[in-house]
Amino acid sequence: MIAIVDTGGANHASIQNALTRLGQNSVVTLDKTVLADASHLILPGVGHAGHAMKRLEENNLIEFLRKQTKPLLGICLGLQILFEASEEGDVNCLGLLPGTVTRMKPTPEFRVPHMGWSQLTQKNKSVLLDDVEPKAYFYFVHSYRAPETTATVAAFRTDAAADKPIPAVVEKGHIFATQFHPERSSEAGARILQNFISWGPQ
Repeated sequence: MIAIVDTGGANHASIQNALTRLGQNSVVTLDKTVLADASHLILPGVGHAGHAMKRLEENNLIEFLRKQTKPLLGICLGLQILFEASEEGDVNCLGLLPGTVTRMKPTPEFRVPHMGWSQLTQKNKSVLLDDVEPKAYFYFVHSYRAPETTATVAAFRTDAAADKPIPAVVEKGHIFATQFHPERSSEAGARILQNFISWGPQ
């Protein structure tokens, strides 16, 4: 079973629906026992980093998430709180990846929040992107960006983006994450989820 950590976001149902289409059972929970029994964990997020971290702290899940070793997938805000800190709410995060998440800077050509479909540029070999069409589009909704680290395997850069490419997929050991929403990214997103499910224990 796949456990979705209830971070208080709005995309839990869409993730569950995407998993159901792949033949997977899932549960949204804050119960540490249920999370410990799951084969895979998903850390979702549509919301605010400070609020999400407060919810994890109130339910004594921060150290649990830091210490667990089963496959973990962060989605959107779930990716961002994997890092050490975020400017959103000026909050300390899980620290599973190094660096601070920062607010993206708008330009006349690049609006923030970044909303819509963007293509990726793959930098390194990737579990999540295996068998994904190189020109596939993925759906993004975000105002903050993760820092570039050795865990970055793919980034996006729209034609209008004035700054350097923004990390879109990170992978390190049992940790996987996407800045975009695979559950809302059609067939390419389904492939991402299936690749995550297929990695590690069944």
